[in-house]
Amino acid sequence: MDLFEKKFTESMSSKVALLNRITHFIVNRKGKQMRPMFVFLVAKLLGKGNVNERTYRGASVIELIHTATLVHDDVVDDSNKRRGFFSINALWKNKIAVLVGDYLLSKGLLLSIENDDFDLLKIISIAVREMSQGELLQIEKARDLNITEEIYYEIIRQKTATLLAACCALGAKSVNASPKEVEQMRQFGELLGMAFQIKDDLFDYGKHRIGKPIGIDIKEKKMTLPLIYTLNNVSKEEKRIIMNTVKNHSNNKVKVKALISLVKAKGGLDFAIKKMEEYKIKALQLLTKLPKNQYRDALELMLNYVTERKI
Repeated sequence: MDLFEKKFTESMSSKVALLNRITHFIVNRKGKQMRPMFVFLVAKLLGKGNVNERTYRGASVIELIHTATLVHDDVVDDSNKRRGFFSINALWKNKIAVLVGDYLLSKGLLLSIENDDFDLLKIISIAVREMSQGELLQIEKARDLNITEEIYYEIIRQKTATLLAACCALGAKSVNASPKEVEQMRQFGELLGMAFQIKDDLFDYGKHRIGKPIGIDIKEKKMTLPLIYTLNNVSKEEKRIIMNTVKNHSNNKVKVKALISLVKAKGGLDFAIKKMEEYKIKALQLLTKLPKNQYRDALELMLNYVTERKI
């Protein structure tokens, strides 16, 4: 990871001083860097403990494109904070944030093209397409608040799970794993991503701030699994109250707090936790088909972290 960070920082370099200042700010406030870790662990698992330059480039491309999407997301969501710090758009305004996101995306694409990593680029490009579609599907469905469980799973598969699936597929592809192994790891990443997003949605009903305020999904009219389950398991009158709160009173802290209590009382959180565990078990079952070694154990630990994390 130390060598990766060096290569990742170099991959963002520019002749424009403003850009370098902003990318330096991004690097110094990096998150958990979970995605590159998955690239390396899968590559080591299927590459007999070895990684190569393609693995480093793949991890860098994933992180460049992931960072680009986060910068753009903060503009779309009009968010002033990212991981407890001011976001790029808060410090440098929207125009610069959008251009920085575009720059990071282009650097990621060029890193693959210049090294003829077209197989890796294909995996990443599909993920970016899916992520964009997932975000737009969520926006479309947020307008009528009439979202089924199936549509929710499709939204989180596209907007979150596909990038983690791409990390795992890319790690396998970088060490020339067989098509079957690449697909197996892609599926593992997708299942892990589904569990990751459900866990993220559960934080909206927690007691502690975790980088985003409690109740923010309700405020933004995002229909997450605990709320969808509750809507399907309440009386018509309670359903009307819930819909009215989300549509018209999502900024009212008292009403949002009452809604969160209702979701908990109706078993919305328990249902979401059960679904998250189901995805986790399916992912573990895929792992057990692979040789047991320290890298498989590490992937299992990462899977447990994703579903048990407090932040």
